[in-house]
Amino acid sequence: MTHTARRIGRTLALVLPVVLVLSGTLAVARVPWAASNSESQVLTASSDTASVRAKSRTPQDILRDQLLVELQEKDPGIALTHLQRQVEERPSLAKHCMSIARALGRAAVASYGPTRAQSFSRPVCDTSFAFGVSQQTAGS
Repeated sequence: MTHTARRIGRTLALVLPVVLVLSGTLAVARVPWAASNSESQVLTASSDTASVRAKSRTPQDILRDQLLVELQEKDPGIALTHLQRQVEERPSLAKHCMSIARALGRAAVASYGPTRAQSFSRPVCDTSFAFGVSQQTAGS
């Protein structure tokens, strides 16, 4: 009897962990993750989008974000001066200068109001700042 009990114990010691792991894996393989429909969604260990790199930000996007922060912290005049310097230092940004200046104009209206925002206007990027101010004023 002792020999049989020992043999059953060894078998369970080997088989039971495998059964538990497999049953746990199968239990979480199909889980309804609060889906609006009644179908279950399959949970996979790896996904096609898991290793996709985040989009890198372009230099003009980085500059626009920096200047918008500067506009909030200081004033639009300083942001416009820095925009003009950046375009002079990096001519590749010249084609984006107008869109950045318009974005600064719209942000200036949101922060300072249309009259005060217009007072910061300068001939940077073909007066696009003033155009952004007028766009935002007409939209509000």
